Formats: sequence, structure tokens, C-alpha cells
Amino acid sequence: MPFITTKRVYDPIDNNEGVRVLVDRLWPRGVSKQALKAGHGLREVAPSDQLRQWFGHDPDRWEEFKHRYFAELQAKPELINLLLDLARTKGLVLLFSARDLHCNQAVALQHYLLSLI
Repeated sequence: MPFITTKRVYDPIDNNEGVRVLVDRLWPRGVSKQALKAGHGLREVAPSDQLRQWFGHDPDRWEEFKHRYFAELQAKPELINLLLDLARTKGLVLLFSARDLHCNQAVALQHYLLSLI
């Protein structure tokens, strides 16, 4: 069973957690590339700037955000397949910098990927 989890970029690193992939469009503040220790930075899988700005981490827009984001993800099968392959072979940690631990693009992406398995 593929392993897909989410984690804030500011949280401690566990060396056994799988491949760390940054899924933010913007680089997280105060974090160097070396400190992040991400195996991949896939800003292309993040929500579009327009969608990200519309959402603004407003919990009332969460369901609509997911619907729109999933539509964007359907247009990126090569990136989705890469993430699914990583999840199947090594485990996958989707890294994000948002303060909200439950309503962010990494959680939405995790739900999307798990729905495909």
C-alpha cells in the first residue's frame, strides 16, 4: 500500500519518512534548500497562482478549492504519475508551509492521490 503523508517544512525531519517533495508554488520563508532536504521540488503540482490567491486559506472555500484544484491536477498526469510512483516505491511526504494543517494544498493533493490508488 502506498504511503502518502503531509508535513510542514518547519517540522523536524525523520530520516525514515520517505521521499520529501515540496508542493508549494512559493519557496517557504526562512528555509534553505539544504535545511529542507527535499528530494524534489514540484512547484508545478501546486495550485495555480489564481486559485491559490482566490482560496486564501479560507476554510469556507475549502470544498470548492479542492474541486478546482483537482481539475487542475487532472491536466498534469505526468506529475501525478511521478508522485504515485514515489509513493509506491519509497513512500511520499508532501511538504507545505501553510499554517493551517488541515486546509492546504498538500492535504488536498494527498486526498487526490489516495483517490487514484
